[in-house]
Amino acid sequence: MQEFAQAAMTYVRSRWKKLGLQRDFYRSLDIHVHVPEGAIPKDGPSAGITMATAIASAPEPYSGAARHRHDRRDHPARQVLPIGGLKEKLLAAHRAGIMEVLLPADNEKDLADVPRICAT
Repeated sequence: MQEFAQAAMTYVRSRWKKLGLQRDFYRSLDIHVHVPEGAIPKDGPSAGITMATAIASAPEPYSGAARHRHDRRDHPARQVLPIGGLKEKLLAAHRAGIMEVLLPADNEKDLADVPRICAT
């Protein structure tokens, strides 16, 4: 997980301008990644893109304002590798009240396995 966190930070730092961040945004951002020992193992594109998204959208220090919000039409979903466990992730999001998610384009085929309640 440490490697994914470092890769996510490197990715965001290398694209600071495109993401609408200040060049040295990371200097005022304190990041702590905690993965409990008994947690479900996380790896691959799910972990990496989630961490990169969290870093890029972290609140501005002291203001609490989100740094950047993606317009769905401009989101680079086609550049994100497909994620595993899509059905389980969408069901968990639905139970948590999340009604809109962005998915990697290559996961479109997996939507057939998702109950209709989550796929509307």
